[in-house]
Amino acid sequence: MSFRQACSTDDVAKGSALHVEMEGVEIAIVHAEDDQFYAIHDECSHASIPLSDGEVDGCTLECWLHGSRFDLRTGEPTGLPATEPVPVYPVEVRDGSVFVSLASSNGVTP
Repeated sequence: MSFRQACSTDDVAKGSALHVEMEGVEIAIVHAEDDQFYAIHDECSHASIPLSDGEVDGCTLECWLHGSRFDLRTGEPTGLPATEPVPVYPVEVRDGSVFVSLASSNGVTP
């Protein structure tokens, strides 16, 4: 599995998300309240809205437009109106940087 540097850990405050584009893939890097970093496809499966503009709540990311929530660990929707999961990507934190693999860890493709 190939990991590429996405950003510095300092770029993403705890409880926030940052939009990055890696090889044409839109990704939200999230520093969740459990102090872990997650990478999730940066588009709501319900309305094609950037999830990085939404709110982090625990280990979920909420779409600001209609309130759909997605589990950062699985990509599964945890709140309507979304019913389809979004891709999530493996993350490694090394030497103050966040590295992401573009091989979806939940089998969902963008």
